[in-house]
Formats: sequence, C-alpha cells, structure tokens
Amino acid sequence: MTLRRLLSLIRGHRRHIPARPASGSAVATSNSTPPVAISAAAPVMIYDRLAEVVKAKIKRLDDLDPRFLRYASPHPSTADHTDILSAPETRVTTLFNGLRIATESTLASPTATVGVWIDAGSRFETDETNGTAHFLEHMIFKGTADRTVRQLEEEIENMGGHLNAYTSREQTTYYAKVMDKDVPKALEILSDILQNSSFDESRISRERDVILREMEEVGGQAEEVIFDHLHATAFQYTPLGRTILGSAQNIKTITKEHLKNYISTHYTAPRMVISAAGGVKHEEIVEQVKKLFTKLSADSTTAAQLVAREPAYFTGSEVRIIDDDLPLAQFAVGFAGASWTDPDSIALMVMQSMLGSWNKSSGGGKHAGSELVQKIAISEVAESMMAFNTNYKDTGLFGVYAMCKADCVDDLSWAIMHEISKLSYRVSEVDVIRARNQLKSSLQLHLDGTSPVAEDIGRQLLIYGRRIPEAELFARIDAVNPSTIKRVANRFIFDQDVAIAGMGPIQKLPDYNWFRRRTYMLRY
Repeated sequence: MTLRRLLSLIRGHRRHIPARPASGSAVATSNSTPPVAISAAAPVMIYDRLAEVVKAKIKRLDDLDPRFLRYASPHPSTADHTDILSAPETRVTTLFNGLRIATESTLASPTATVGVWIDAGSRFETDETNGTAHFLEHMIFKGTADRTVRQLEEEIENMGGHLNAYTSREQTTYYAKVMDKDVPKALEILSDILQNSSFDESRISRERDVILREMEEVGGQAEEVIFDHLHATAFQYTPLGRTILGSAQNIKTITKEHLKNYISTHYTAPRMVISAAGGVKHEEIVEQVKKLFTKLSADSTTAAQLVAREPAYFTGSEVRIIDDDLPLAQFAVGFAGASWTDPDSIALMVMQSMLGSWNKSSGGGKHAGSELVQKIAISEVAESMMAFNTNYKDTGLFGVYAMCKADCVDDLSWAIMHEISKLSYRVSEVDVIRARNQLKSSLQLHLDGTSPVAEDIGRQLLIYGRRIPEAELFARIDAVNPSTIKRVANRFIFDQDVAIAGMGPIQKLPDYNWFRRRTYMLRY
C-alpha cells in the first residue's frame, strides 16, 4: 500500500467520526438513558449522582412540612426560664444550738409537709453496728414515754395524716404530711419520737423479725441487689461499701444501747434540719421548734468531719454471681463519680440524661434522643436499661444498669461501653440541648407536691448549707455545652477504672479487661 493510499483512508475515517459535543451539553446514548450533564472541569460520576439523590431525600425528611410544625418541632431549642424567678422564697433560721429551720410557704395550699432531715445514715456506722440507722428508723415509731404505739397511730390517723421515714447511706428522714391546720400537732409528734422514744426490749425483739423479712423482700428485687453489690465492690473496705440494712447477724445482735448511742452521737442539732412546705408560716414554725426541740445535743462535730476520717476510695473491681436459674442477666457498669459539691456534678447529671433510660414494656425507643436507647431498641438486645448518677459527700457513682437475656449480654455490653466512651470524643449540640431540657423538666416534675419540696429543702441544706434557687440551678445546667461534656467525660470515663456487678446467667458477660479497654477508643 502506497503512502498516498494510507493517508486517504485515514482522512475518510475521520469524516465518519461524529462531532464532539460542546462542553456542558447532553449526550444521547443508544439505550434511552436520560441525558447526564457533564462538566469539562469536573466530570460527575454515577456514585456522586446517587449520593446527591440520597442527600435530597434526607433533607426532605429533616425539613418537614411546616404544617406539621405549628405546635411542635423535632429540633430542641433552649427554653425561657423567666417564670421560675417568681418561685416562693425559701426562708431559713438557725437557732443558737445550730438547729436549722427552713420553710417554703404556699398559703393557698390546703396541705403541708413537715419533717426532720438528719445528716446521718449507714455510712456513719461500724462493721459491728452496721444496720443500726435503719433499725432505729423502725423503732422510732414504737412508742415514747408519753405515747404508746396505739396512741401514736391513732393520733396520726385521726388527723388523716401520713407519717413516714427512710434511711439512706448518708441521710435519715422523718416526715409527716397533714392538713395545714394540723402542722403544730405533727411537729409535736415528730419532736416526741425523736427525743423521747422508749425502745422497749420486747418491741426490739419483735422488730428483728420484721427487718429480717424486709431483707428477704429486698433480696428479691434485682435492682436493689445489684446496686448493693456494686457499692460493695466499688467502695470495698470503706463505709460506703456496707449495705443500709446491715447483715442478718448484726440485726440479731443490735441492742437498746446501740440505738441510744447512735441517737446521742449523730442526732445532734447542727446535723439536723426542720423543713416545712405548703400551708405553713415561717415564724410560727420557728416558735414551735424553739419550744419543742429542747433536748438535742449541740455537739459541733459535723458529718463532713466524720467523712474525712473515713473517706471512700473507689476501687476498680468486679463481682459476678452466676445463677442460671434466673430468667434474665443483669449487670451494672460504674465509674467513680463526683461529690455533691463538685463543680462537674451538674455535667454528670446532663450526661445521665444523654444516656437515658428505657424499658421494653413501655414500647418505643427507636426514635429516642439517646443513641444508646436507639441501639438497644432497634437491636432488641435488652429488656431494660437505666443510666445512673449517685452523689455522696466525697465521691459518687456514674454508669449504666441493664437487664437482658443470656444470649444478648455481650452485644449489650458493647453498645453500653461504646456510647459511654463516645462521650469523650463526639458530642453534638443538639443532644446536649435535649438532655438539658429533659433534666430541667424532670427536676421540676419531681417537685410536684409539698413532700418533694420539703425533701428538696432539707436535703440541700444538709449538702450545700443553703437552698439553691431553681433559676441558679437552671443557669448551671444551661452552662453545660459539648465541650463541657467531653472535658468531664475525659476526667471520669476516659481510661479510668470501672466497677462491675453482674448476676444471673452472665457466662457471656465480657471479662474485666474487656470493659477496661473500652473506656477509650483507639483512633489512628
């Protein structure tokens, strides 16, 4: 083939090649595919187009039809707390012996709650006397020098009132809820039982059996048992590690002298607060208390000084009780938390709200604000879960308690530790705002009634020495932001020891080192 012939063939081939379209024009293909815009600078790949379609669908889901957003919004927003500035004033009077009287008057209320909050609980016992504070709570209603048990019960019932008490690790409370006109009588009864209880030996013997039966009932409550074991392992060899009820052996050996010694040592005026809320008048309560509470010791030793002598130390450890007869496995994972007066205690409360709580019987959860609740509800790996944050005078416990089937223990453990550890790395503003709103709402809902208000007053005076106004508390909560959450998580969670308590069919519960390694994430 000559060179001239070859050149002519090349020219003819070029004449049959279709012209190249201009930049940005559409190209029609033979299989009727819709035309695609092509940019000369950056050609668009098919995966890019699919991603844009998905983003558009998500945007339509996020930006809902405004007709549905007239009364509610899926996006949380900060709230205005102007209304809480008009809350009733808490008035406090301190007597010469150190006894404090605090009241919040709501004169329109036909009922009132008056009680005595004492800075003493099971923490201030010894190994030999553990259980005395709770035993005393039972015996305080068993008659005084002037009233028999029958007379005491009849007086309360004739008023239509409600007399109750409870003991915790750091506080003991006796309170009465009555009509406003019966407040003086209720206050007189409280002063009588706290100062003049008789502690009859026959009554003490009879009450031993009552408390032993109560121990059996508490032993059947899984949550109570798990948290007792969690305290025992987290605060081992310290007073906080003991149970409130004490051991069965101690209950059988507690005597009248133990009870009297506990009252004389810990039921002192500086460690007591008389709190009243509802239809009460502060001046009248103060005058009555001056006349009634005259036998209290003025010993100036405070609970904080006693705690300093025997502080609680957190120990990374675990306790496992394998029982295949139980239908469900339950376990709690806890970290050393903050004390009541620690500046970061508020942030831990917000973190507790972020983790949330859920129960399978209540339904829902797949669209909850908490990502941990979402994972558990969607995967169906738990029967219930609950984040907890417990504060004490010098330490605390923060973590998650959960209950699940035996074959879901490992998956549930992974979900819990992943979400807890994530608080140190990735926290969104939306999640924090939602958690703050939930926390503030739960705090206000809890104070619905005279008894919760009186309890809040008494507890805060024992802890802080004053009643924190709601406006101040809400300002502290609103000051928590994503940076605060990550800082506090790095302090209490990141690469920190954990305490684990498990019970039931927990053979698949990962070992301690597995939990310890997942207190942080390896990112490269």
